[in-house]
Amino acid sequence: MISMPTLTTSRLILSPFQESDWPFFLRLRRDPAIMRFMADIASQEDIRRVFDARLIDTGAFVIRQQGIATPVGDIGLNRSAENRQEADVGYSIATYAQGQGYASEALNAVCHYAFNEADITALNAWVLAGNTGSQRVLEKLGFNRVEMLQKVYRLNGVFHDDWVYRLTAQEFSSALPG
Repeated sequence: MISMPTLTTSRLILSPFQESDWPFFLRLRRDPAIMRFMADIASQEDIRRVFDARLIDTGAFVIRQQGIATPVGDIGLNRSAENRQEADVGYSIATYAQGQGYASEALNAVCHYAFNEADITALNAWVLAGNTGSQRVLEKLGFNRVEMLQKVYRLNGVFHDDWVYRLTAQEFSSALPG
């Protein structure tokens, strides 16, 4: 059986998905305020397929405040099939929990895990050009915008620019205090 880590920060627990997380995941993936930067809102059946994949994904985590059962978001680390030392990161935070630093804190924990325990040397993130909140989260942690792909991501029938961000293990470790 593959080990599924649990990551902790001063305020958060990032744990593997459990069946009991399904109602939260469904609400998150049906929230237009969340999905406006991610994807078209899918059918419940399609959302369930994504959730079922998260149940067995060793890089998918539910984000909770310590001591509180209700999740505040999710975050994932998806290793590249072509280069096993690179991975993509993505996250979503429920609207009621946004603006409290949870995305930054969770992403920082995932970066530490990726670079120090998972033998990953570079992380990539794709962000729609209009998603300034996620851009700030990435830049705060040292990710650099390395590419802009013009009108490549279709969302609700409209093509959007997609920005590619990247962080290497060396950049992350050199940005750490002390």
